[in-house]
Amino acid sequence: MATTPPQRHAPSAPSGRRAGFFHRMARRLVTLVAAAAVGAGMLTAPAHAAPSVDEIDAQIDKQWEQLEPTIEQFNKVRSQLRANQKKSKALKDKMVPLELASTLAMNKVGDIAARYYIQGPSQELGALLVSTKPGTLAEQLVMLDRIADDQRRQIAGVLKVRDEYNRQKEKLDELIELETKQQNDLAAKKKQIDSEIKRLTAMLPVTSIRPAGCPKIDGVVSSAARTAIATACAQVGDPYVWGATGPNAFDCSGLTQYAYKAAGISLTHFTGAQWNEGRKVSRSEARPGDLVFFGSDLHHVGLYLGNGVMVHAPRTGKPVQVSSINTQPLAGFVRVT
Repeated sequence: MATTPPQRHAPSAPSGRRAGFFHRMARRLVTLVAAAAVGAGMLTAPAHAAPSVDEIDAQIDKQWEQLEPTIEQFNKVRSQLRANQKKSKALKDKMVPLELASTLAMNKVGDIAARYYIQGPSQELGALLVSTKPGTLAEQLVMLDRIADDQRRQIAGVLKVRDEYNRQKEKLDELIELETKQQNDLAAKKKQIDSEIKRLTAMLPVTSIRPAGCPKIDGVVSSAARTAIATACAQVGDPYVWGATGPNAFDCSGLTQYAYKAAGISLTHFTGAQWNEGRKVSRSEARPGDLVFFGSDLHHVGLYLGNGVMVHAPRTGKPVQVSSINTQPLAGFVRVT
């Protein structure tokens, strides 16, 4: 009896349970790969580097161009105010005698007015008519005219002095009003300028200073060094006087002592002592604010500013200035902060 050959069945598809398992595994794999990428920085947004000091300086230069016209307007108004104050003082001096003359003249008018009010012009006329002195009526009338003319001239003189005084006073009042407005304008502009300078300065990193008399200096990590540099640079142009420690003249160790005294650090007024009042650092380690010494006998010291320059008090005949450190035999650097 023939039998039917067994049927071959195709492999069945994975069950729904097994399919779900594969899907979960795939999602986890994607998650792990993404996490690894984030950890490696592959998927992070591109970082924007903070602007450099030079870039900030460029921004300040650009904004300073907009601020300078305001500063020059301030200078213009201030010069006008000073000129007007001089005019005002001259007018006040001129008005003192005018005021006195005006007062005396008005008193004279008052006397005339009082006399006419009490006596009246008819009494003077009567006195002339009954006068025992010889003369015709025509002569007496001429005398009356002269008296009237004299009084008219007196009154005209009074009015002239008074009007001149009033004109000068009006000019003075206008000047005072203008000066008041100019002073208010100056105060407002000064506030604006100071605020803008403060804002621009705040853009610089704390480690960057722009002291007057010295080049711009970056990377001053010590606050004491920043104070010392700013103080020393402010003395640029002051004369060298041996033995002087400021505030208006210095010798070399007197300048460094004065600079660090402003920062609360006491140094001896002697190069040899200052050499031992801090930590020695190599030239490659030197940074702005370090003391820089010269000569095997340590006869000279300056305040290092970086980039191979220092601020120092050179010698008699040469004021405090910024110079290269390469013009003398270098002994070394000392850090006092």
